[in-house]
Amino acid sequence: MSDLNQRIEAMYKRDVLVAWAFVIGLWFAVIFVMLATWNLAPPGPWRIVLLIGGAAVLLFNTASIGALVRHYKEDKQFIYGLDIKHLDEMRGHKH
Repeated sequence: MSDLNQRIEAMYKRDVLVAWAFVIGLWFAVIFVMLATWNLAPPGPWRIVLLIGGAAVLLFNTASIGALVRHYKEDKQFIYGLDIKHLDEMRGHKH
């Protein structure tokens, strides 16, 4: 594997890790807020509305991050190759 491919893989893996860490953090945050504020919500249909809203946020954000990761995997040579090219050019101008 060439040095460029190794750098692309490293950047891709780091971005995937950060993306899924964000999703996990979001799940923890939404669940924490739901538990912490459950008694503040009026009983009955309002709690169901809050549950559905929270579930929708989690579902759509998780799906969007999954789509982002799939897109990055499909186009990682172009996306990260371009990033690496620009990073290398910037480093060359600093010295």
